[in-house]
Amino acid sequence: MSESVTPDPADSRDVILPLEAEEFLTWLATERGRAGSTLEAYRRDLRSYVGFLAERGTSVDEAGPDDVRAFLAALDSTGLARTTRARRLVAVRTMHRFLVDEELVAVDPTAEVDSPGVPRGLPKALSEEQITRLIGMVTGDDPIARRDRAILEVLYGTGVRISELVGLSLGDIDLHLRRMRVFGKGAKERVVPIGRLAGLALEAWLDPDAGRGVLAPERWARRGDAEAVFLNARGGRLSRQGAWLVVRKHGDAAGLGDVLSPHVLRHSCATHMVDHGADLRVVQELLGHASVSTTQVYTLVSTERLWSVYDSAHPRAKANHPRRDAPGD
Repeated sequence: MSESVTPDPADSRDVILPLEAEEFLTWLATERGRAGSTLEAYRRDLRSYVGFLAERGTSVDEAGPDDVRAFLAALDSTGLARTTRARRLVAVRTMHRFLVDEELVAVDPTAEVDSPGVPRGLPKALSEEQITRLIGMVTGDDPIARRDRAILEVLYGTGVRISELVGLSLGDIDLHLRRMRVFGKGAKERVVPIGRLAGLALEAWLDPDAGRGVLAPERWARRGDAEAVFLNARGGRLSRQGAWLVVRKHGDAAGLGDVLSPHVLRHSCATHMVDHGADLRVVQELLGHASVSTTQVYTLVSTERLWSVYDSAHPRAKANHPRRDAPGD
C-alpha cells in the first residue's frame, strides 16, 4: 500500500497575490533581471504560500515564524523532493527580506527558520570520446547540418547556457579575434573565447552562400530575427526549445539520448577543462558563475574521475593482499 501524501499547497492557481508580492516580483524583474521562467516559478511558489497563509487566517504582512514552519511542514507531507521544498522556501525568504528592506513590514518571519538541507549532486559530464561521437553524428554540408554542428561545437566549446546561445546576435560574434559576447543570468555581460573547432563551425554556418544565408528569408517576420546568429528552418530566430531539440536529435543518434541535454554539454566543457588543469577562476569567468564556490564542484568531478580511472587501471588498486612497502618508502 502506497503512503498517502497531503495535496501540494502549490496547487493554488486561482490565488491572487497581494500587492506586496507583486512589488517583489517587479523588483526581481527590473532590478535583478530575473528571466521570465524564474519569475513564473517564484509566482507559483508565492501563490502556494499566500494560499496556505489564507487558510490559517493570516497574510504575508502578518505572518510569523510559526506560519513559515507550518508551511514547510505542509510541503514535507506532500512527498515533494527536498530540492523543490528548499526552492519554495527561497522564494518565501527572499520576498520577506525584500519587504523588510523596503520597510513595508518590520520583521522577517523567515529569519528564525532553518533551510532544509539539500545534498549537492555532482554534475553529469560526457567523456571526451562521447563528445567526439556526438558531434560526429552531424553529417553533410547543407545549411541545417552546418547550423547543428555549430550549435554543438559552441555549447561544448564555450560552455554557454542554451538561453545564451539562442540569444546571440551577429554583432556578438568576432571570428577574427575568436571571441563572443554573451548575456547571462541577470543580464550580466561577459566575453568568452571561441575555440578553433567552434570557430570553424561558426564560420561555415555564417557563410552567406551555403549556411545561414540560405535560411534567411527575403522579409524578416520579427524585429531582431535579422540579427540572430542561429535561425530555424523558417528563417526566424531559433528558440530555446528548437536548440534543445537539435541537441536531442543528435544525442539520440549517438546513443546518448538518456544522458544528454544542453546543460550536460556545459558541464562537460567545465569538467574537461578542469581535468586538463584549467584554473578554477578561469572556468568561473568562462561559465559566468557569480561565485567560485559554484565552480568548485567540478574539482569534485575530477576527483571522482581520478579514482575511477585509478581503480580500473592500476593493477594493485583493488588487490586483496596487504601492501608490501619497498625498503626506504
